[in-house]
Amino acid sequence: MTVTEQLSALGNILAHGDLSSLFQPIVSLSEQRILGYEALTRGPSNSPLHSPLTLFAVARHAGRLSELEMACRKSACRGFSALGLEGKLFLNVSPESLLDPSHQPGRTLKLLQTFGIPPSQVVIELTEQSPTEDFALLDNALHHYRAMGFSIALDDLGAGYSSLRLWSELRPDYVKIDRHFIDGIHQDAVKREFVGSILKMAEASRAQVIAEGIELTEELTVLAEMGVDLVQGYLLSRPQEKPPRDARQLLPQLQSTQHSSLNEDNHDLSALLNEQPAVDQRTAIAEVLDLFRAQANLNSLAVLDEQQQPVGIVHRHSLSEALLKPFATDLFARKPISRLMSQDFLAVELKQSLQKVSRLLTSRARQRIEEDFIIIQGGRYLGLGRVIDVLKLITEQKLQQARHANPLTLLPGNVPIQQCLSRLLQQQREAAVCYVDIDSFKPFNDLYGYAKGDEVLLCLAQCLNERVDPARDFVGHIGGDDFMLVLGSTDWREKLGRLIEDFQSQCRRFYREEHLQAGCFVAHNRHGQRQEYALLSLSIGVVHVSKEDCLQLDASRLAELASEAKRHAKAVPGYSLHILAGSAS
Repeated sequence: MTVTEQLSALGNILAHGDLSSLFQPIVSLSEQRILGYEALTRGPSNSPLHSPLTLFAVARHAGRLSELEMACRKSACRGFSALGLEGKLFLNVSPESLLDPSHQPGRTLKLLQTFGIPPSQVVIELTEQSPTEDFALLDNALHHYRAMGFSIALDDLGAGYSSLRLWSELRPDYVKIDRHFIDGIHQDAVKREFVGSILKMAEASRAQVIAEGIELTEELTVLAEMGVDLVQGYLLSRPQEKPPRDARQLLPQLQSTQHSSLNEDNHDLSALLNEQPAVDQRTAIAEVLDLFRAQANLNSLAVLDEQQQPVGIVHRHSLSEALLKPFATDLFARKPISRLMSQDFLAVELKQSLQKVSRLLTSRARQRIEEDFIIIQGGRYLGLGRVIDVLKLITEQKLQQARHANPLTLLPGNVPIQQCLSRLLQQQREAAVCYVDIDSFKPFNDLYGYAKGDEVLLCLAQCLNERVDPARDFVGHIGGDDFMLVLGSTDWREKLGRLIEDFQSQCRRFYREEHLQAGCFVAHNRHGQRQEYALLSLSIGVVHVSKEDCLQLDASRLAELASEAKRHAKAVPGYSLHILAGSAS
């Protein structure tokens, strides 16, 4: 197809509005609900411009990108309204179209008014395809959107030319991690580090993170355990003209494959549950105001629909602020509370772990410490939880963990190790329980000094951490040069092989050159005699535990078996691996 033909096809599409919109759900794992839908545009099915990549490339080349994006928005709003979809509508907008001199502010708002969609329901999703240079002008353009009530999302974080600077400058409400960093994250420690860093930055900037492009259950499992709550991808649903509306239809097949982390005590939220009464969404505002006046310690009220499912929340401070305006009380007194309730609330299932709820709270934009969140069971309202109570319990847990951590490596010590083994058996999970010991460590310590010995221990701790999948594995420090590694993934043999290679390579920096050349060193043994010792190596005893073994073992016996396997490994000179079956008990 020639350039002239492409431009002609584009002209016809824009002239007749011949575009179709597909919608892909963005799901909240904790709330088991659909947060909203991203609108994705396609050209006519019989056209060479059917593909969005070709369509937008031709429009950009023709200088008609802003015109095409407006047509896409119109198609998306029409479809969203016609389908009666609930939640947020994510609309893709490129920075270059916003900065186009022909761009007319206010057209999107008029479009929404035509289709009866409030701006508070719309997220402007910035998709960067070319370098953005005029940050001040872009910030000014987005300021107008925010002033009208829109939220802002930054797409493809980590892939754009200046996405990190855009995040810093524009402070979006949502950031979407580029799918490159999601693809195979369960097998890539570097990608997990990247996503972990994004989560920390999101917490600091009060943005919510969306992981897009999820195609594998293993990817979803790792992301959920890391604290990512908002997810999108083919695993849940492909973009469709008539997308699914119930997240629980998308999630059950995933939940059965997800294990709770071996690193956390995953108690549910029963200790946080306050069984506060809720109000129906049709309740008059005057009645709600009376409830707050009657209970001085009541901070929030959940608002429910006819099925007893939460549709909003009313906070005391927000209601007071709304009614402080002149004549506001008289104007609103008889109106339903749905007029003043907030739809930006967090609802979490009772079975969620405290750690996951803490991550969700700290990642939410505009979350106040005095605001409550809603606790549900099977989607139905149970009661409220207080943010301050979550913070208190998390602080207590962190202090408890610190008491039992090794002071040098800060890895979990013997008490958390025993708890980890108990959780493994309770969950009836197949795993490799590995007792890791450093050969020749005591004579090395005596010869090179305790400071150098501590460096070796820290080096091994780092090597172990780099082999850990946070969703499935655990690493602890028993004491001295003894470590415990629990690997829940099927590739544990490969991980141990890479661990041995890592440690062997890293250790070279700790020796004097003559010892490296000789491949050994001389130090005094326990009897005070000079003895030749091989360079540091690892002895690893492994207990391969099957699901059936979990029914026959307790944590103490499992630890004994791991120690026994380590003794067998120590009997072999140099790097060695000895594997016992859990059924050896």
